[in-house]
Amino acid sequence: MEDLAKLAYQLRGDVVDIIVHGKGGHIGGDMSVMEVLVTLYCSVMNVTPENFGSGQHDHFIMSKGHSVEALYAVLAHKGFFPLEQVLAEFSQFGSQFIGHPNNKLPGIEMNSGSLGHGLPVAVGMALAEKMNHSTNRVYVVMGDGELAEGSVWEGAMAAANYHLGNLCAVIDRNRLQISGSTEDVMALDDLAAKWRAFGWNVINVEDGNSVEQLKAAFAAAKTVSDQPTMVLANTVKGKGSAVMENKAGWHHHVPNQAEYDQIMADLKAHQEEA
Repeated sequence: MEDLAKLAYQLRGDVVDIIVHGKGGHIGGDMSVMEVLVTLYCSVMNVTPENFGSGQHDHFIMSKGHSVEALYAVLAHKGFFPLEQVLAEFSQFGSQFIGHPNNKLPGIEMNSGSLGHGLPVAVGMALAEKMNHSTNRVYVVMGDGELAEGSVWEGAMAAANYHLGNLCAVIDRNRLQISGSTEDVMALDDLAAKWRAFGWNVINVEDGNSVEQLKAAFAAAKTVSDQPTMVLANTVKGKGSAVMENKAGWHHHVPNQAEYDQIMADLKAHQEEA
């Protein structure tokens, strides 16, 4: 558990380098979602470079596709492609390492980033796996600002209607979006009550940046066979440095040299403490 917590901070550093090299990226959401991705890829999901594409693996959709830098960092750590390639090519002309997930790359099943599409596609994937009597599970990560999209709630109804116990969704509940607080832009709470009303099993993770709490939530989700599960991960936007934390302006921002130096120092300190 401690190793995964340390890894999350290590990979945050990789994300900062990716964004600085590429001169763009959605750093705030990358930082908030990192423990979710690390826990899924390194402790929960059955998916590797060797079995990817075989049909005999769990499926993952990054619906909040603008946080692709975090996904690239985790996939590179898992061996889907070299980190050095991401650093050299991210956001460059003609590169496949673009600013949203690209299914031309190994490890990525769906092009995403047009918000609201990930959950409906995940529902279709989970239904197909259920019809095939497969043990494969489907995971999808959404942002909380994304929940203003109506297609999310259409997918929510369908998932409950088909009793998709093999579907687990995660909301990166950092309470900030590009234009400010989610509760000011389009209020969401009581979010757990909304998902329960749609027929979902809801697990509230008080600290969505805790690998231990996330691991317990994903384990609990696997015990529910007749409902889809929603994991509400209460996270911190810009997690890892006071330079970024809980600041809407860091939704999309490239650190300057002084900011870079402070962020990297903070991440190193957290990694040593984890």
